[in-house]
Amino acid sequence: MSKAKPLLPIASSAEVAPLQFGVDGEQAERDWPLITREEAQAVFDRFPSIGALTGLTWHSPRPFSAAVLISTSSGETLFMKRHHASIRDVQGLAEEHAFIAHLASHGLPVVEVLATPEGETAVTRGEWTYEVHSAADGLDVYRRAMSWTPFADTSHAFAAGHMLARLHVAARDYAAPARHIRPLLSSFRALNETDLIGALDRWISAQPLLVSALEERDWRSDVTRVILPWHARLAPFLPALRPLWTHGDWHASNLLWTGDTPGAQVSTILDFGLSDRTCAVYDLAVAIERNAIEWLSAQDARRVHLDHIDALLNGYESLTPLSDDEYAALVALLPIVHTEFALSEVAYFHATLRSRQTADVAYDGYLLGHARWFSEPAGKALLDHLEKRKRAFRASV
Repeated sequence: MSKAKPLLPIASSAEVAPLQFGVDGEQAERDWPLITREEAQAVFDRFPSIGALTGLTWHSPRPFSAAVLISTSSGETLFMKRHHASIRDVQGLAEEHAFIAHLASHGLPVVEVLATPEGETAVTRGEWTYEVHSAADGLDVYRRAMSWTPFADTSHAFAAGHMLARLHVAARDYAAPARHIRPLLSSFRALNETDLIGALDRWISAQPLLVSALEERDWRSDVTRVILPWHARLAPFLPALRPLWTHGDWHASNLLWTGDTPGAQVSTILDFGLSDRTCAVYDLAVAIERNAIEWLSAQDARRVHLDHIDALLNGYESLTPLSDDEYAALVALLPIVHTEFALSEVAYFHATLRSRQTADVAYDGYLLGHARWFSEPAGKALLDHLEKRKRAFRASV
């Protein structure tokens, strides 16, 4: 079954499109057309202080939106990202931009989000929502790395863990409420409830596109059979998890680096598109799931980078040690941390991109398949490793 075209097509760019990262590897067909030079210039007109556009230098291969690096007459390089309004509107981008601004005020290395003379950090044009960022400092070492691919070195994993801890410390006094329920967020709303099925019922019911995508599936039975046993292990530790705004997509490719060799440090944190009010343990579990398990490899060849996991956690706990209950929650949460995001992907592929085939991959392979893997020998070995891991840093209780 071929993948359907986007819901609202626009004219394609005359440039040759780079391969896009898909749910099971690279794909030649893009979900969203490239940003064209004419389109970018029209957006630039809303930001008169940034000068004239002189060229488009690189198109991002990442899914869910279109993004491009742009050179300007001032010699500055800017980053423009375009979202369909059904995925992110101006209010949705304002939520994450406010979090970025808070982190910047606490000294975190984040990009500057540009604003129009009216103070808007996102603008609309037709069915699209745009944001423009300053160029970030550092090397894009992992530009060609997809999520679910490992760090280049354990020292990078340690540095990433330490920077994640810095982000969590800076976020402690950020009091904004959770984001409005939107597609493609790293959500911890249902998993954070003791009654998982009831919480998922309410969360799904608030999203008509997800309701539609699940109409032909017995999701309650599937979740009860595959997800709920893991959640039962997590539930006793939920009271120990303090709400916190988090990044939600902590992968090496969302970081820029001081160099491309062992020992390099994180120079800039990128891409807060999945951020929301979750908890620190959630963000750590996402970081392990995205960086240390080679989900894209065939199951009999799938590697688990235990040394990277240890380095990531050591880097994190060197600044903010986890309590015993938080650490136990991390082990319990890891097999199911993807639950709400995977369901959101099901809605996105089914209703927005109209690709039943890809929605099936998100449901069967991602939502259920990742959780099932932790009951198999390799997954059990990972959890056993975490439970027996000697922690160099322990929180005082």
